[in-house]
Amino acid sequence: MPRSSAIAPPPISPPPVAALLRRYEDAGEPLSCEPVTQGLLNRGYRLATTRGAYFLKQHVDEPTADRETIARQHRAVRRLQSLGVPVAPPVADGSGDTVAEIGGRCYALHPWVDGRHRRGAQLTTVESRRLGALLGLVHTGLERVMDVEPGERRGTVRPHESADPEETFALIDALLSLARSHRPRDSFDALAEHRLLERRALLERHAHRRPPPAAAGGWVHGDFHPLNLLYRGDHRGAEPAAIVDWDRLGVHPRAEEAVRAAAIFFVRPSGKLELGKVRAYARAYRRAAGADPVELAAAVHRVWWERLNDFWILRWRYQLHDRRADPQFPAVSALAVWWTREYEAVCEAFAG
Repeated sequence: MPRSSAIAPPPISPPPVAALLRRYEDAGEPLSCEPVTQGLLNRGYRLATTRGAYFLKQHVDEPTADRETIARQHRAVRRLQSLGVPVAPPVADGSGDTVAEIGGRCYALHPWVDGRHRRGAQLTTVESRRLGALLGLVHTGLERVMDVEPGERRGTVRPHESADPEETFALIDALLSLARSHRPRDSFDALAEHRLLERRALLERHAHRRPPPAAAGGWVHGDFHPLNLLYRGDHRGAEPAAIVDWDRLGVHPRAEEAVRAAAIFFVRPSGKLELGKVRAYARAYRRAAGADPVELAAAVHRVWWERLNDFWILRWRYQLHDRRADPQFPAVSALAVWWTREYEAVCEAFAG
């Protein structure tokens, strides 16, 4: 999901490794605990013990860091594994709990998965097709496993209003002021100013195309992108090993997640989408998820509008003074412009 409203995580504090491992009967004694550098919201560590390696997750993203929410994610992941979805379910402690709460923080221990991340440029057309089928399996699997618990049936999504361009214009003005006054001024500030002015002109031209609220939806991963999917094997025989980071598990329009994921996997540094791979991915997703072209076309329109109005990277940089997402900005900001120009071709790739 867009992170416009995200709050920068608090400063890192070392996890209480010794206290955590005492809860697990077979985890062994700690040898090392090294931060995993990738990821913007929660904290991850590679924890080596006398019994092996683990991924230790420290939940700090406030909207999803409470014990009950994390435990629900863990139950869903365990059930998805039984359906053949590649995941890395949490390890249970001596009392059967998968969430350890120490010092007001929640932690979870997962098996370490030896794998690597692969972006769309590294995927063949066949692998792109498999990626779409995998996301379709996730969505249909979630529909089944989230029905297990009372009160967690698919149902419908509360109508979600699309971005109001008048509010976006006000945000653009605020960010322009911050970018222009930033010192020392650098090439990023110049690009930010250019893109903000460009985006305002696009919104003025296309404000009448604001989509209506989305109503129908289902359970989704919520953050399906290359850093949350690990592959195992060599280049020719690489297979998905684990879908990780289920923190944003929730009820949202499913097809929109499919479009968002493709816009992250298959974007080139220039901001263009690899439409041939998108087409293979989308057709496989539609078959696996039972989604029709009309649903995908509507999702394309809503995600396009979302991208046109979203400035989460600039908000992190200028309002939260957090630059970790800066490297994503050139491609992300160019994509909104290219997508607007090639709107029909993008729709055809997803829904044709």
